Amino acid sequence: MELFEKTLHETEIFNGRIIRVHLDDVELPNGNLASREIVEHPGGVCVAALSDRDTLQFVRQFRSPYHRVLLELPAGKLEQGEEPLQAGLRELEEECGLRAEKVISLGCVYPTVAYCSEIIYLYLATGLTKTSQHFDEDEFLETEEIALQDAVRMVMDNEITDSKTVAAVLKIARLKEEGKL
Repeated sequence: MELFEKTLHETEIFNGRIIRVHLDDVELPNGNLASREIVEHPGGVCVAALSDRDTLQFVRQFRSPYHRVLLELPAGKLEQGEEPLQAGLRELEEECGLRAEKVISLGCVYPTVAYCSEIIYLYLATGLTKTSQHFDEDEFLETEEIALQDAVRMVMDNEITDSKTVAAVLKIARLKEEGKL
C-alpha cells in the first residue's frame, strides 16, 4: 500500500502575519475520505552558541501559548526568502549579541508533524565574539549561560522542554561524546 494522501480540496480558514490555516479534504491510501487541519508556518532556526568553556547561551522568554517563561536556545522565524543559516546568524546577534566564527548544521526538526508544516533548522555556533543585542519591538527576553553538561541534565529532568532546544542540546552532547567537536 502506498502511504500517500491525495488532497482533493483545500479551504482557507485563517491567513495571518505568521501562520496560515486551512482545512483539507483528502483521499486516504485505502480510498476513504478524511479531513486534515493544517497550519502552514514559514519555518525557523535555532542556534546553539557553544563557548570555549563548553557553555551554551540560552534565552528566557514568555511564551503565550503556555502562559509561562521557557528556557530556550536563541531562535526565530524565517523571513520571506531568507536562508536558514543567515536567519540563524541574525537571531544569534539580535537575541544574544553574539557573532560566530564557525557554524555547522545540526540538521532540522519537524516539531509538530500531525498538523503543522514548520521545519526548524538547527545550528551550532562556535568562535563567539560579543557584539550587542537588538531585540524586535515586541521581544522581551533575558539571556543565561549554562554549562553543556548542566543543560543535558536539565533536558533529562524536564526542566528544558522546548523541542528544538532539547534536540540541539542532545545532538551537541552526543557529538562531544564521540569526539566530533
